[in-house]
Amino acid sequence: MRALSTAASGMMAMQLNVQVIANNLANMTTTGYKRQRAEFEDLLYEHVSRIGTQTSSQGNILPVGIDLGSGVKTVGTPRLMTQGTLTQTGASLDVAIRGQGFFKIQMPDGTYAYTRDGSFQMDAQGRIVTAQGNVVMPSISIPANSTGLTINSQGQVSVIPQGSTTPTVLGQITLTRFVNQAGLLPVGDNLYTETPASGTPQDGLPSTDGAGDLLQGNLEQSNVDSVSEITNLIAAQRAYEMNSKVITAADQMLQTNANLMR
Repeated sequence: MRALSTAASGMMAMQLNVQVIANNLANMTTTGYKRQRAEFEDLLYEHVSRIGTQTSSQGNILPVGIDLGSGVKTVGTPRLMTQGTLTQTGASLDVAIRGQGFFKIQMPDGTYAYTRDGSFQMDAQGRIVTAQGNVVMPSISIPANSTGLTINSQGQVSVIPQGSTTPTVLGQITLTRFVNQAGLLPVGDNLYTETPASGTPQDGLPSTDGAGDLLQGNLEQSNVDSVSEITNLIAAQRAYEMNSKVITAADQMLQTNANLMR
């Protein structure tokens, strides 16, 4: 019976939907996390009676047809790259992006990854790095015993060297933009890598060419809305339950047919 496989596809789709929702809720407090959304498409149809077919020699056309669907499939789980809420931390190496763009990170193998997580640290060489110790590009080293670390909205990093009262500019933090941010590949540790779908990375200065600006002493929080996620979870749970009832009904109908044959 077709209803069994159709309902089973619906249950599998809702199971995946719940997994996506669970991951969103698990990352509610992850810095810079961007929520995902499961998207679905209907499967192929069997056209028992095709709409628009001529029904008589006088040219009458069938106004409605008989189309039997075969279920649903998952087409993707795109990320919604909307701005998260900014939270003030007061830490001098915490930097939030207001607007478009990603921080560029150099991985241990020399390749580059990208992140919205601006909770940076300083390594033993004074370089600005991520929580995993990967260097923020362009690399900027902070001299020992310097004070007054400042990162302005355009990404200029400056300090007051020991024995001086005049700020010195150490370097420039840049932002990287992509034509299709949703095409980036998540690799964990709040990092993304480019793909053919994301387009070529475009490095530039904050506050220029559509890139956002920076806000020192703040972090961008996850853009997950707990109320929306719980609502989606309830809807997915009920859809899963209704598909399971279809399987139960189809099973009972098959059992009735089997009993008639005895």
